[in-house]
This record gives sequence, C-alpha cells and structure tokens, in this order.
Amino acid sequence: MTDTTTHPVASAATVALTPAAPAVPAANPVLQTPPAAPADAAAYFAADLAFHADVSDVAATLAAAAATGADPGFVVVDTRSTASWNQGRVPGALHLPNALIPEQAERLLDRSVPVVTYCWGPGCNGATRAALALARLGYPVKEMLGGMEYWIREGFTYETGAGPVTPAADPLTAPAGPDDCGC
Repeated sequence: MTDTTTHPVASAATVALTPAAPAVPAANPVLQTPPAAPADAAAYFAADLAFHADVSDVAATLAAAAATGADPGFVVVDTRSTASWNQGRVPGALHLPNALIPEQAERLLDRSVPVVTYCWGPGCNGATRAALALARLGYPVKEMLGGMEYWIREGFTYETGAGPVTPAADPLTAPAGPDDCGC
C-alpha cells in the first residue's frame, strides 16, 4: 500500500529555528567520527599530560637544573638493553632495562621521586612497558615521548663511553633557530 497522504512543507520560519548539523562529506576521515565533547577532550588531554613528557621539556628541565645545581624533580630511566645504552643515552639517565625492573627498581629508585622512562623511540613500546611495571610497583611515572630517537633528532647532547655527542638537529623535528618551538 502506498502512502498518499500529503505532508506539509516546512515554512521558512521553521527551517530557520532548526539548527542543521554541518554536512560532513562521507570521505572525510578526520570528521567521520566527530570530535569528543570539550569536557571529555579536556579530561583526556589532561590525563595524557599526566602520563607523558616530551623530549624538549625533559631536556630543558635537565639543562636548567644542571646550570643552577638544582634537582630537576625527577629521575630519567633508560629502559633499553646494555648494548643500546652503550650506543648513547640521555645525560644523567639511570640504566634500568625492562627485564631488571622487578629485581632492581627498589634498590635504584626512590618512590617519592617521579620517574621518566624512555626507550628507542615512537616505534618502540619499551618505555611504556617500563612505566607500567614501575607504576605497578608504586612509583610515580611518566613516559618520555619520542625516546632516544627524538632526543637525538632534536639535537640534544647525549652521552657515550667515548664522551658527549651533540648531533645537528633535524630541521623537520626541531626549531630552526635558537628558540624553542613555542608549544
């Protein structure tokens, strides 16, 4: 059976009072899933900052502490293997490979001092595994985003057995001038 009833056409006043959702093209992968509500986004991003620190912030804090003789307020932990540690490490970092965390963390770390873990880089989840292990043991912990890869790519000095090395910054990952990126 076909519906033959007539439907009233919306008047201009009715249309003006009805907010229309913005049209999102079906092929738009960015907005296909809409952004979270602002309050939800704020909670998520605040939590993200509670779990992560970036290479530039860690480097700046360590440099300022070294220049003034102050305590940076955290300890940096390199979670990589001994061979990787020997290739280069963040100056002043403590070497605590993931496999040794359960047996050595209590001897090497103070539960009242926040720990910042790192591994090779964004393609490695060793720092995440270490942060999880340390959190389960009762340590306050953050993961350094970018790891050793971005420490080097941003041109920060690293230590080796032969001494310090200061690489040229990759212009695609670090500010071109003497200032920080402003973020």
